[in-house]
Amino acid sequence: MADDILFLFNHDAPHQVAHIAGIARAMVETGGGERPITCATATPAIRARAEGILGSVAAARVRWYDLALPAWQDRALALPNMVAPARRVMRLRHHARRINAARVVVSAERTCLSIRQPGGTARFAYVPHGAGDRMVSYHPEKGGFDLILVSGQKTAREMVTRGVAPAERLRVIGYPKFDTIDLAQRKKLFANDNPVLVYNPHFDPLLSSWYDHGPALLDWFASADGQAFNVIFAPHIMLFRKKLHISLEYRTARFRPGIDPRWRAADNILIDTGSTALVDMTYTLGADAYIGDVSSQVYEFLVRPRPLLFLDAFSHDSRSREGAYPAWQAGDVAQDAAGLARLVPQAWARHAMHRPAQEAIFADTVSHQPGHPAVARAAAALRDLADGSTGMPA
Repeated sequence: MADDILFLFNHDAPHQVAHIAGIARAMVETGGGERPITCATATPAIRARAEGILGSVAAARVRWYDLALPAWQDRALALPNMVAPARRVMRLRHHARRINAARVVVSAERTCLSIRQPGGTARFAYVPHGAGDRMVSYHPEKGGFDLILVSGQKTAREMVTRGVAPAERLRVIGYPKFDTIDLAQRKKLFANDNPVLVYNPHFDPLLSSWYDHGPALLDWFASADGQAFNVIFAPHIMLFRKKLHISLEYRTARFRPGIDPRWRAADNILIDTGSTALVDMTYTLGADAYIGDVSSQVYEFLVRPRPLLFLDAFSHDSRSREGAYPAWQAGDVAQDAAGLARLVPQAWARHAMHRPAQEAIFADTVSHQPGHPAVARAAAALRDLADGSTGMPA
């Protein structure tokens, strides 16, 4: 059975789901059924997450396709999958015929291009799962997509400047994930009313602050001085999926430090290494200040401007300077945990100085058009692609 528009949810974790599931919902709700929508999911948990975003009515109107591997193959890939995306790649190969038979394939990652048939009729569209500034955001392989739907002018500009894709294959749509979440929510996560900070380290073994400085930072929050503040340890969901992290981009591998039981015992520290709250903005909306390094979730936090603090854990390595990190211009940057701890008490007093930069950077990163949600803009762009339309300026 050939699919018209196929949304590809091919990952082991659910962090990419909200970036495209809302678009699928918008296409179902506004399409009148003229273009059947298929959601291809890798795991039951990912399907459940996608169904939750679509809602019961839209979920009942899409086709669901299971990307599962044969049980023997899935078991055989358990060990290699601990250090590389073995299951993700094999799922694509196993289901390549169905994927390539679609009119349009929508993905939040570039691995799907590995099974694209030369000269095939399927057209591939990419929606980044975030709006960050790492070099991988502008990987040259992304030029293999027929259409790239980006959140704002920053990414569109950089894609063109870096030669990844020409302007006619880019469309600025806004940030679809925002349309799937109540951005006014703020859950109370601690019994006290002390300021709440969220610490959101990345998983990259070169760029992440967790490996060298994160444990010392949580030690400070557990100390007498740090207990005046609450902290949510909410890393990128992939950080604790593996013990060994390998970066092919930077030719670096490191073992991830674990969780000290003392941190879990502290009343002012919330530890979450794997729940859906890591990806549904519970913590970025519920915190008063943000501590991070290179995660694109900083832009989700900036949907409401608040203090930003950063750990530059890799200033000694020239490879990390291949790209810029604009968000660092909108907050204070420390080189280690002790320096970061000294910044925490004054973060709110210094916020007024940084707020104009935060607002400017966010506006450049996320396009907002009142009355035109990102999911609707994306749906229109995908219909154009399915119809064979060209000339889609950023």
